[in-house]
Amino acid sequence: MSICYVTSPVGRLALEADRDALTGLRWTSAGDAAHDEGSTALLKEAARQLERYFARTLTRFDLPLAARGTDFQKSVWKMMSEIPYGETATYGGMAMALGSGPRAIGMACGRNPIPIIVPCHRVLGSGGKEGGFSGGQGLPTKRKLLALEGVVLL
Repeated sequence: MSICYVTSPVGRLALEADRDALTGLRWTSAGDAAHDEGSTALLKEAARQLERYFARTLTRFDLPLAARGTDFQKSVWKMMSEIPYGETATYGGMAMALGSGPRAIGMACGRNPIPIIVPCHRVLGSGGKEGGFSGGQGLPTKRKLLALEGVVLL
């Protein structure tokens, strides 16, 4: 596995790749390894795309992904990846489309190993309620990501 660290407006991020696909994005602290460990061309491109995203010049990531999870989780993550920049979906709406329940969608969102790039922050509760967010500082991080994309929460 290769790792690349990125400083972002929502905290320090670690991008992880296995061979030719991105497998993870996680928040990390300054106490973690201070240098990249085997940064690859893919990780450098992922870091570049993240920088463009935070600069508001990239609205759709184009990276090979290999998230590890169940078939159901992968179907939720695929659906999340199709939510356009600056738009949102609801746990209930996604559940209806997948023949599941909102809690199962929420659990899959919480287990998303590649947040931001697979935009779980774009999934809201009914009536535009924030729901939850497992990355960074939780809901404040979700709010920052949505605000970056121009989403106004009710």
